[in-house]
Amino acid sequence: MIHAIALSAHLLAAIIWVGGMFFAYMALRPSMPVLSPPDPVKLWGRVFFNFFNWVWLSIIVLVLTGYWMLLAVYGGFALAPAYLHVMHGLGLLMIALYLHLFFAPYGRLKKALAADDFPAAAAQIPKIRRIVAINLVIGLANAAIGSGGRYWPW
Repeated sequence: MIHAIALSAHLLAAIIWVGGMFFAYMALRPSMPVLSPPDPVKLWGRVFFNFFNWVWLSIIVLVLTGYWMLLAVYGGFALAPAYLHVMHGLGLLMIALYLHLFFAPYGRLKKALAADDFPAAAAQIPKIRRIVAINLVIGLANAAIGSGGRYWPW
């Protein structure tokens, strides 16, 4: 029963994080040109503020449930199947990219928005977009590995 709860929470946290990146990159970003400056950068600031709170929660849930399942269900790294090692590495890479995004370009974006320096804030958007694009590809790959990895000939 606990395994089912952990797996469900893990999956929901991944959906929130990766789905949010997909929405931001594939739906929200292409819709921005209809807004006049500085409205797009203001909107991104609000979107990131709200979404990043969910990403922090997702990371906590993913780490706690992932390690719990790895230890309690599989008996640790030594007994875990290869696809779980790949998922683990990709997940750590995603977290590292997110931490950089949050503390570097997003930190500069928040600071610039607080000072009403919209050109400086806008300069951070392409940096954030690149990191989100990379993390989105990694997240989609991780979802594919998580859902089908046990059936692949590792």
